[in-house]
Formats: sequence, structure tokens, C-alpha cells
Amino acid sequence: MILKDRIAVVTGAGSGIGRAGAEIMAREGAVVVVADRDEAAGQSTAERIRAAGGRAEPLRVDVSVDADLERMVAFSVDTLGRIDILHNHAGIQVGGTLEEVGPEDMDASYRLNTRAHFLACKLAVPHMKAQGGGVILNTASNSGVFLDHGMLAYITSKAATIMMTKQMALDYARHNIRVNALCPGFVDTPFNEPYARQMGGRAALERYVRETIPLGRWATVEEIAESILYLVSDRSAYMTGHALVVDGGECIA
Repeated sequence: MILKDRIAVVTGAGSGIGRAGAEIMAREGAVVVVADRDEAAGQSTAERIRAAGGRAEPLRVDVSVDADLERMVAFSVDTLGRIDILHNHAGIQVGGTLEEVGPEDMDASYRLNTRAHFLACKLAVPHMKAQGGGVILNTASNSGVFLDHGMLAYITSKAATIMMTKQMALDYARHNIRVNALCPGFVDTPFNEPYARQMGGRAALERYVRETIPLGRWATVEEIAESILYLVSDRSAYMTGHALVVDGGECIA
């Protein structure tokens, strides 16, 4: 078990990529704080982990609420003793061009996709410094690396998250804190609904995936979880400040 007894906090762990990441960390020995604003979904993930023989603590957390993030980090440190891994995954997808996106959409995208990651890191880093190190993984997107049609608010926030990740990595490497970004492409989860609406429905999105992505298919959440495990474990011990794109070749097509 490559994460034996490490304490991991995962936001957005109630479903999709967040759930798969929480489950693979638990499978590899971590004690996982399953943070999600949907209390029932978080509880479900924790039950799945426990049923598989792992250890998990569900916690209702809305990452857009500062007090919830403070409580999340305090729970990990005060109840479980430390925080070894922080995976900031929870986010939002807002579609639209400049003329279609309102200021409130830009604010919402930034608040969930960038600011929440920032604050969780800010709260966790002092504890990681005190304990001699830690690992932070911020979920961004391949859309933050290259451009995408009609997704102004989303791309802006994800690109900001990638640069924020790189700066944090530079500033805290000397404290043995590694910070990387996960940049998935199309993964078959409900998170893609804004893309589906923009393209005219699920069938149109599936056709786009088949015809545009070199591997010709979606990723599964389990495939993305393998990349998460790599980034939060000692398998990537010499990697920091990197944005790992996992998108079936879409960014090179």
C-alpha cells in the first residue's frame, strides 16, 4: 500500500472523479476525509470505501463557504492528527462566450474553481510545513492548457488555477511540499452537461468525442484515478509544479 496511514482530504468526493480518487487512495492505505456539499453523496462514498476495507470520514463541505474549508482542514488535523494529501477537486463548469457570460458567472467560476483551491491550500500549508511536508493536487482541466470554444469563464478559472499551482510549487518546494495540477479532458460524468447543452445534446457530444479525440473515446473515472494516485504518491516524488494533461490526445489533435 503506497499511501499506508496517510491522511488525505478530497473535496468533491461524493461523485465522479472525486469519488474515484478518494476510493483509490483508500485502497492504497490512506485515511480519506470525504468532503462534499451533498452530505448523502459523501456518506455514500465513505460507505463504499469502508465496504471495500478502507477507512473514510465523510464531512459536509461547501467549498464556496470559507468556514466550511476552515472546518475541513481543522477536522483533518485535530481529529486525524495531520494532513498529508489535499486534493482540491470540487468545481463548476460554466459555459458561454463573452456575450453570453455574465459577471456573476465569472465570479462563480472563479470562486469554486480557483479561490476555493487557494483558500484550502492556504489553510493546509502551515500544517504541512510543521509536519515536514505534504502533497497538494489541484484539479484544473485540459481546457486550462489550450483554448476551447464558448467556455470563457471555465477556461479563465482553470488557467488561473494552473498558474497558481505552479507558483505555490515554486514557493513551497523548500518545505518538502509538492503541488501539482490534474488536467483531465472528457470524462464520462454529469459534469459534461454544459458541453452537451452547448453542442445540442448528448448524442452530439458523443460524436465530438469519437471524431475529435485521438483515442476515440471518453476517459473513465477509474483511469483518471490512476493519474491521481500517481500525483499524490511517492511515485511522483520528484514532480512539482506540473500540470498533468490526461485527455486521450485531445490537446495534440
